[in-house]
Amino acid sequence: MDFQTIATLGVILLAIILFVTEKLSVDLIALVIICSLVITGVISPIEGIQGFSNTATITVAFMFVMSAALLKTGALQFVAYKLSDIFKRNFKLGLVLMMLLIAVISAFINNTPVVAVFIPVVVQIAKSTGKSPSQLLIPLSFASIFGGTCTYIGTSTNVLVSGIAQDFGFEGFGMFQLLPFGLILVSVGTLYMMLIGTRLLPKNRKNEEDLEEKFGMREYLTEIELQDNTDSIGKSIMQSALVKDLKIDILEIKREGTRYNLPQGDFILHAGDILKVRCNLSNIKELKSRAKVLEGSSLKMAGDNLKGTGTSLVEMVISANSEFDGKSLQEVDFRRRYRASPLAIRHREEVLHEDLYDIKLKAGDVLLAEVKSHYVKELRKKEMSQNAPFALLSSDMVIDFNRTQFFIVTGILLTVIALATFGVLDIVISVMAGVVALVLLNILNMREVYKAINWKIVFLLAGVLSFGVALSNTGLDQKIAGGLLNQLGAFGPVVVLSGLYLATSFLTELMSNNATAALMAPIAIAISTQLGLVPTPFLMAVTFAASASFMTPIGYQTNTMVYTAGSYKFTDFTRVGVGLNLLFWVLATIFLPMIFPFQPL
Repeated sequence: MDFQTIATLGVILLAIILFVTEKLSVDLIALVIICSLVITGVISPIEGIQGFSNTATITVAFMFVMSAALLKTGALQFVAYKLSDIFKRNFKLGLVLMMLLIAVISAFINNTPVVAVFIPVVVQIAKSTGKSPSQLLIPLSFASIFGGTCTYIGTSTNVLVSGIAQDFGFEGFGMFQLLPFGLILVSVGTLYMMLIGTRLLPKNRKNEEDLEEKFGMREYLTEIELQDNTDSIGKSIMQSALVKDLKIDILEIKREGTRYNLPQGDFILHAGDILKVRCNLSNIKELKSRAKVLEGSSLKMAGDNLKGTGTSLVEMVISANSEFDGKSLQEVDFRRRYRASPLAIRHREEVLHEDLYDIKLKAGDVLLAEVKSHYVKELRKKEMSQNAPFALLSSDMVIDFNRTQFFIVTGILLTVIALATFGVLDIVISVMAGVVALVLLNILNMREVYKAINWKIVFLLAGVLSFGVALSNTGLDQKIAGGLLNQLGAFGPVVVLSGLYLATSFLTELMSNNATAALMAPIAIAISTQLGLVPTPFLMAVTFAASASFMTPIGYQTNTMVYTAGSYKFTDFTRVGVGLNLLFWVLATIFLPMIFPFQPL
């Protein structure tokens, strides 16, 4: 085995470890892949950056803009809230309609913002029907995955595999080429969730109305009174020993009958001020020991005063690929930009109260914050964007449905699909023309276009595409294909396809679906060429398996988003998802060779 082969295997192993551990963001991992492969000489510098000009990368980038335009019309929010009435009348009917609606929408636009829009709606539906959000949020995520498998533009994975096929000299996917098998997955997947999946979901995890109890806040909110001899008197909040030494967050100041909510850092403290502060238990004990700070003052817990006059409590779910993902609240300048003060963070299955500004946030984390009431509407507007940093769980939604814009955007989207479907224009040019039309018709401006593109995904696609080049340059794709054929080849191409699907399905539970597809697609092509067959059925196996991630909350970004919001445990996904993964594997083994028959090269 030569150095370049060893280097390629090393980079692949490193990438898998980084994806699994989430130590780095996916876009940075992509750049690490490119740099490592170029530095070791596996690929040339030109080959390293080719992914940025690949038609798959550009198509996905502009599809993000189309999704953003549709979100801006408010149509999804409007439809989502219309579902509430159906759920109140018939819960099971509402669940079926919700899953089918999500599947249809996700077939044409990016499913991450779709799920972000529906998470608050689902939580409110659960409250109004007396159900637990845990009975609805996994079905929501899974339905978006089902729908994304139905069309070429349904998910970036489909576009990526099609682009890889074209890079190897084969025909790419048609707009609705995936639809026949995609419809099977939607139908069987929805039926499975209704008959089996919902029975396996946790039903006793109620969404507590008392946020103090839910986030364990009673021990962390305190009121203190500043005395005349306190060294903080006459100083600004940012210069106060309370903030500088004890890392205390001041939520409210009461002064002579007047309340100052979430005061700015330059607010001057006076003697007699009553401060509502958030601090950890060790700091509360230190406060008690500082006579100069609390001399003659009584210390009391906030109790029922958690929510002050003029402020609102909000729960913010960190979206997948959010600007918050991988950053701390201090790095995003949370308090100043969002007029809010953090109170607690729910990360997976634990609640964090201390050093909140220093904690690295992850997609799916739920942040409890106190916000000035008049600013909540602004937060709602922010969450309606394509790359919204969060979804709000615990405040009423502001619905602003622009019917005129909705019909214009829908018309442009249908035109883009029609032009690509009938071969009038290549899909990348068709989508690009659609974006130009949106700008010329004043639906979006160029600033919104740039902001709509999810650059993390763009960098990820560009980076993982270099996997294919590296596998081809080193001949690893042929070696791996040969090894698989030695084990399964004697049983025929159906068994080989089945094994390829299963291997891809397992790998996508551990790392990004796009990275998995980029790694397995060249192997699928190598297998088909060694068998002397057209690669289409094998590429379809990789495409569908890479998206069919149900057993872990980290395998697919929508699963990650609902993980904490639904108060799920890691094992909840495994219990519900393992049967679905196996069922889809059986369906792929049976139907993929029928829908995409094996043909000689």
